[in-house]
Amino acid sequence: MENLILFFFLIFSVVIHEYSHGFAAYHNGDDTAYLMGRLTLNPIAHLDPIGSVVLPIFLALTIGVPFGYAKPVPINPLRFRDYHKGIIIVSISGCAANFVAGFIFALVSGITGGLVSQVFSLAAFINFILCFFNLIPIPPLDGSRLVAVLLPPTIGGIFYRIERYGIFIIYALVFAGAFRFLVPFCSSLVNHIAALSHLNF
Repeated sequence: MENLILFFFLIFSVVIHEYSHGFAAYHNGDDTAYLMGRLTLNPIAHLDPIGSVVLPIFLALTIGVPFGYAKPVPINPLRFRDYHKGIIIVSISGCAANFVAGFIFALVSGITGGLVSQVFSLAAFINFILCFFNLIPIPPLDGSRLVAVLLPPTIGGIFYRIERYGIFIIYALVFAGAFRFLVPFCSSLVNHIAALSHLNF
């Protein structure tokens, strides 16, 4: 039952991440996501069979915490009113949504107790992992687009050229444990935010 609830929070978290990208793009002049029916919070429009179902179930059964991803929202940066500003806002929008959700869930975990507190604590953890993992500057993660647009065009272009191989690089690094530092960092962040609910202002 607990894993089922966490699976719900995972789906919610990846959906708001992708929706936020589409929402930010739309308000920067690109209606691609809207025209393709992706500017919606309906999870069916965003779910990826492998990333949203198979991977979370596998991780839930092996490490006890479901984690996954949704289909990327289609975006056409050439339609942004301001290309550089649009890239920056759209790139950070998904991570910002996950950070806000994680912050709220962590606070809820601090003012509740028992199983409810544990579930919201893990929900916050999932959102913080999604937030900071996506900020890593490896294509196709959001962080790579931030780096690419801030670097000189000749150097930034490297990120776009290696994007076709990026997912394999990410999987290799994940299985090698290169991002293991995110686990204690995000856990500590959840605990510190949860502790805020006990402070007297």
